[in-house]
Amino acid sequence: MNNGIVKFFNESKGFGFIKDTSSDKEYFVHVSGLNDDIRENDEVTFELQEGKKGLNAVNVKLA
Repeated sequence: MNNGIVKFFNESKGFGFIKDTSSDKEYFVHVSGLNDDIRENDEVTFELQEGKKGLNAVNVKLA
């Protein structure tokens, strides 16, 4: 599991980005990969999965 902070999340469009706290990399997150409702600046844990355009955050939970 990775730890990160929600940098941006658009509820109406169903996607956003999570910044990994250990590497400072940003990962795309889609509403289908959420286990909990998230908002900007929430601390979360997540896993990474290869998507169409690179790694995506999945199994996202509030920390």
